[in-house]
Amino acid sequence: MMEDILLHINNASFHVRTSGDDSLLSVLRNDLHLYGTKYGCGEGQCGACTVLVDGVARRSCRMRVSSAANAEITTIEGLESNGALHPVQQAFLEEEAFQCGYCTSGMILSAANLLRDHPRPTDQQIIEYMNGNICRCGTYPRIVAAIQRAAELEAKGGAGHANR
Repeated sequence: MMEDILLHINNASFHVRTSGDDSLLSVLRNDLHLYGTKYGCGEGQCGACTVLVDGVARRSCRMRVSSAANAEITTIEGLESNGALHPVQQAFLEEEAFQCGYCTSGMILSAANLLRDHPRPTDQQIIEYMNGNICRCGTYPRIVAAIQRAAELEAKGGAGHANR
């Protein structure tokens, strides 16, 4: 059965006609052409599909699109603000915290949620919080360094201070 669903994504509203049982991931990628959110395992275990739903990191492959109706959804495409990278995006670039880049959008969105909850996280908090976001290239030490750098950038006032 098809439904008309209103989605609020990256500060814009979209009406989609889809089965309410479709995953948010499939609607983002197939209907709205937001390809930054990646399909990984399809079971919510790898984190490649992570988006923010009302500011909280959620696995979009396991979330039904009908449950996302009227929520504020942020994908990697919408994380920047007024043309400036989010501090986590900037820090991932500065620390070269990715190789292939497949996990990067999920890592960045999870890290943004972490910093909202813990503005000055310890390395152990980062490791525990990011557990479940899998990087097949194994750049975990650079990811931890990037999140620490992002915390410093946010403490200094955001990404505008990160641009050198």
